[in-house]
Amino acid sequence: MSTTILVVEDEPAILELVAVNLRHAGFTVERAGTAEEAESAIRGVLPDLLVLDWMLPGQSGVGLAKKLRADDRTRELPIIMLTARVGEEDKVQGLEAGADDYITKPFSPRELVARVRAVLRRRAPHLADKAVEIGTLRLNPATHRVLAAGQPVELGPTEFRLLFFFMTHAERVYSRAQLLDEVWGDHVFIEERTVDVHIRRLRSALEPSGNHERVETVRGTGYRFKGA
Repeated sequence: MSTTILVVEDEPAILELVAVNLRHAGFTVERAGTAEEAESAIRGVLPDLLVLDWMLPGQSGVGLAKKLRADDRTRELPIIMLTARVGEEDKVQGLEAGADDYITKPFSPRELVARVRAVLRRRAPHLADKAVEIGTLRLNPATHRVLAAGQPVELGPTEFRLLFFFMTHAERVYSRAQLLDEVWGDHVFIEERTVDVHIRRLRSALEPSGNHERVETVRGTGYRFKGA
């Protein structure tokens, strides 16, 4: 099933530009011209990602983002804010409203598509479209399957997201707080030690193939995934 993106933009030319380029990149695109139209569409079918213009007639994009983040059903919906505002305060306001990323107009279609894919990889890895391989490990986010030396590895959804993040960010050290933001999302409030529980589960699943040794504990800092 194709990933569905709802684009909320009141300028027809920009709406068409965004929609065409996202369709060419393989996404299914739905459109809305106002925040109210977007809310109606979301009530019907929850999209996989929202591209949201800041300045909309009636309710602003920032106002809609805040409302979506306050609702349990849409709290985890990835949001990319699209705006002509370039000031640092504006960017901070957009991010604090709940946006996962922020693109200023004018923008290149390639940048838009790249940022959409980056947000999906971080917030919804099961929607990304490219398999990743390190050593004998192969993770396919489209089919939600992991193979180690050709043998299937059974992972829970959180361990799958954690492994996907590690494999796409190998050799870098991440603290527990950073992993919470990157894997669980910065709108989820749970104890940092929860990361340790899922690390143990991930290592246990990878142990039969010997890949558990790739998940390294960096004392006093966090964790690192060996890519070599």
